[in-house]
Amino acid sequence: MAFIGSTTLWHRKTMNDHHLIMGELTDYLTGQTRDDTHDERYLQKIARMLILEKRYDRSEIRSGLIVDVQADARTACVPVAFTIALSGRAAMLIHYGPGSLVTRHRPALALARLAAADQIPVVVVTNGEQADILDGLTGKVTGAGLAEIPSKEQLEKRLKNHVWATVSPERAKMEARIVMAYEVDDRCPCDSTICVKEIDG
Repeated sequence: MAFIGSTTLWHRKTMNDHHLIMGELTDYLTGQTRDDTHDERYLQKIARMLILEKRYDRSEIRSGLIVDVQADARTACVPVAFTIALSGRAAMLIHYGPGSLVTRHRPALALARLAAADQIPVVVVTNGEQADILDGLTGKVTGAGLAEIPSKEQLEKRLKNHVWATVSPERAKMEARIVMAYEVDDRCPCDSTICVKEIDG
């Protein structure tokens, strides 16, 4: 079966073996020291935007959630850039990756169905310069551009009439296979942020 996201955090410093390191920087959310890479700069840009422009509290933002996924005879630990929780429930997932946004829509939606017990209602796919905002249930694009990422006030309004839906084990199993195909099998060979293990027996 597919597993719901764990509380393990992804230490982005492990990315140093396939990204140019330009020094060190301070993580805006935690104050921890990170390797200064192009990806990390974009992640810091998004973190600042979430707090300074979108008005989320630091306590509502989790960076580096690891989603534990099992499909067939393999398990994988797949990182998610940011998740936003309001009133104790995961309300928005932000999936970061360089390059094309469209090719990341489906795996981002799959992660949003595995990262919490309920379907996460808002999914954002971004490369740090552009963003697509998706309805987590239907997959429909509801906005484009970093400016369209919902603010805290906008997300709270959206959740007022939201009916939370638990992801069934059958659906989770299907979504886990999608994550495996897109995020694990199709990843860069030198990507060390994803851990994969074969299941014995």
